Amino acid sequence: MRRGATLIAALMLAACASPQTARQATGALTLPPMNTFAAATLDRPTQSNAALARDFIDLTFTLENGATLPVFTRFEGPIGVRVLGRAPASLNRDLDRLLDRLGREARLDIRRVSESTEAQITIQPVTRGQIQRVAPSAACFVRPNVSNWSEYRARRNDPDTFWNRLIERRKMAIFLPRDVSPQEIRDCLHEEIAQSLGPVNDLYRLPQSVFNDDNFHTVLTGFDMLMLRTTYDGSLQSGMSRTEVMARLPAILARLNPRGGRENIASIAPVNPEWQKAITLATNPGENRSRRLNAASRAVALAAGFGATDTRLAFSHYVLGRLSLARNPDQALGHFLAAGKIYQNRPDTAIHEAHVAMQIAAFQLSAGRAEIALGLVDRNIDVVTQSEHAALLSLFLLIKSEALNVLGRLTEAKAAQTDALAWARYGFGNEADIRARVSEIRAISPRTRQDSPL
Repeated sequence: MRRGATLIAALMLAACASPQTARQATGALTLPPMNTFAAATLDRPTQSNAALARDFIDLTFTLENGATLPVFTRFEGPIGVRVLGRAPASLNRDLDRLLDRLGREARLDIRRVSESTEAQITIQPVTRGQIQRVAPSAACFVRPNVSNWSEYRARRNDPDTFWNRLIERRKMAIFLPRDVSPQEIRDCLHEEIAQSLGPVNDLYRLPQSVFNDDNFHTVLTGFDMLMLRTTYDGSLQSGMSRTEVMARLPAILARLNPRGGRENIASIAPVNPEWQKAITLATNPGENRSRRLNAASRAVALAAGFGATDTRLAFSHYVLGRLSLARNPDQALGHFLAAGKIYQNRPDTAIHEAHVAMQIAAFQLSAGRAEIALGLVDRNIDVVTQSEHAALLSLFLLIKSEALNVLGRLTEAKAAQTDALAWARYGFGNEADIRARVSEIRAISPRTRQDSPL
């Protein structure tokens, strides 16, 4: 299940501007054709095979709610994927790209089949409202042993559709919204198809995976592909116990990832249920803001127990910074800097660092330090592009456009804005959302504030 509140959707870049300035800032917009991503950039996991084996076990045998699964399950045989009903054009294009990657990188026997063909995985687009009525915190989700939305509604409480009843995966249905941005649809495709195939858990400790509720990664990574390739290795089969799978993992990973070493499975990673509870509350947009702020502060304090370089500590600072923006921008900046310091010193958190850099670039632009803002954008733009995060890329380019305008480089500013809007069409979707993002960026620009009436 992909959680409904994405980081980009919750950005509050206009916190430094007055509401009147924000309303006046947008002006006329002409949207260019939508940009899309081409070939994916393959990254490789940086962890040892001992750590990868531990992560595989936690992803495979434990559900998001903490329940354990009795046996290992996967599809046995070729995997067909079909789409039911009306689907946006972007869904079909992104699905074909994803299936191609799964075949090449995870070595899966997976292909698209027609709507009328029985398939192992069925994707049915519905409305966001339909999803929220049955799963309020989810952007999209997958359910075993059903074939369509009607069957899911009829069998929601049928134990045969529960993950812990599976012995082998035979049929999965994915429900995702058709009335959201192309990026949100694609993000759902990646996470839910991967969950249909393999991992059933999300772990905040994983920096290189979509199986992490921080939502920094939006498309399957090299780590994720290795987890799926391991899932479908010939040494494993459905019905195996946790102990049987653990016994085979070192040899499997040594073969699939030779540079990861041949150590045994690493010890259990430290967990803190109280931190998990605090960060879940802090990132829940349906909760009272005061409660969320208190929970984020508690998450920062608790995450210190994971170690000074742990990504969970960085994420806690990031969340607290985001929640503090509207009322205490200086405090927010302090938390962003704390998060950025952790992310900068790790080899596996470049996209996380980019999220922080975008917030800091917005602060620098607001303070009139356009050169610094421009430098932050230029240092992070390649990472964001490689991560295929169109919404974040659009925001970076909008900041770049405003910084260039402040510096008097008007031709470059116009080109950056055109590029930003093309990516915004993929990342944010409808024109109203795009105009809102443009308004937020322009509202914090010194030139906009100078032009606004007192």
